[in-house]
Amino acid sequence: MKQPLTQGRIQLAPENHLSAEQIQAAKRARRGFMQQALAAAGGALAAAGSSALAKASSNMPPDAAAWTRALGAPVGASGYGMPSKYEANVQRRQSPGLTRTPLSSVSFTPLQSLFGIITPAGLHFERHHSGAPEIDPEQHRLMIHGLVKRPLLLTMSDLMRLPSVSRIHFIECGANSGMEWANVAVPTVQYTHGMIACSEFTGVLLSTLLEEVGYDKKNAKFILAEGADGSALTRTIPIEFALDDVMVVYGQNGEMLRPENGYPLRLLVPGVQGVSSVKWLRRLEVGDKPWNTREESLHYVDLLPDGTHRQYTWIQEVKSVITSPSAGQKLLDKGYYEITGLAWSGRGRIKRVDVSTDGGRNWRTAKLQEPVLPKALTRFRFDWNWDGSPALLESRAIDETGHVQPTMAQLRAVRGTRSIYHNNAIKTWRIARDGEVTNVQIG
Repeated sequence: MKQPLTQGRIQLAPENHLSAEQIQAAKRARRGFMQQALAAAGGALAAAGSSALAKASSNMPPDAAAWTRALGAPVGASGYGMPSKYEANVQRRQSPGLTRTPLSSVSFTPLQSLFGIITPAGLHFERHHSGAPEIDPEQHRLMIHGLVKRPLLLTMSDLMRLPSVSRIHFIECGANSGMEWANVAVPTVQYTHGMIACSEFTGVLLSTLLEEVGYDKKNAKFILAEGADGSALTRTIPIEFALDDVMVVYGQNGEMLRPENGYPLRLLVPGVQGVSSVKWLRRLEVGDKPWNTREESLHYVDLLPDGTHRQYTWIQEVKSVITSPSAGQKLLDKGYYEITGLAWSGRGRIKRVDVSTDGGRNWRTAKLQEPVLPKALTRFRFDWNWDGSPALLESRAIDETGHVQPTMAQLRAVRGTRSIYHNNAIKTWRIARDGEVTNVQIG
């Protein structure tokens, strides 16, 4: 189903209710480019609202709407707050056939429907290898052992008594945008880039726990993290990551983790492919070499053109995507649109995002919305006046280390065509003359 473009300060969906007087007031309030753009869009806004006005005239000014003449729901009626029923379409969605079973599958974050940089916990993408276990926090334990002086078995109460930190970071699956390697034109940005989310996480720095157990500073080179799910997923993490910003997390966006996000405990390895942020964390082992576990030798590797496997590819490189307008949406008429999207880098902060409306021939710098944080999503915005002609929208991010988001051609020149993971190529959306936005790949 097509999703009308509704993001930004100007609503362009068919149910738009702007009156002619409101449109004129909006025009007078702007100057320069914005004023001219609104002048071009004014007719579209009025036309878009006409059908909805006819259907709901009794609820529109100057009449008093029905909901102003009756009592609403009582305080606390829902217990735990839920979104409006009118937002029921904003949800995670699975991609049929992407994985073998519903227990080892993916659900994608609806990036096209979100604002700012924080992903609601209930919309955080899911990737499970054996389903989401239901764990009693009173019976859950975290074991820390290996090359340490004082092995520990910690309860949740033990962990929550330790000094904590709260930090905003993204988690991105290494396979995000993986279908684009094969030039598969999936229908929306939810499916091309929706295996990413950004939250405020609360927990204990792993470095704090390592000091507590007295890790072997001379010989310790890696940490093995193991989950308590049915697949006992395990991942190797370099000690330098563990001593930097890695966290043992129990909180997300101000509340306890959701079951699908690792309740009651998960690892968070900022800037690194999501599989390393092991959910339902039960064990940390300190060692002197990588473990080469199943998920490190059989999976999460890429076959390169020379026949070798690209292994232990931790960092999620600089990347961006326009979320609005994006595939599955439709521009209703000529005029002003705010192009907006997200940028991120596993190496630190986003320094700049450029936007092109002609397929990369010309670039202009977008505005970055504060805050711009390390290893977190950054929202960018770009003013655009669409003249009704076909367009190719792209974004290109640059991080503070100087890394530049590549084109698909540049990426394939190095990685070949048989990769699955770590596709950070520039994404293109095509806008047709009728305003239809589709997914294309041009290089």
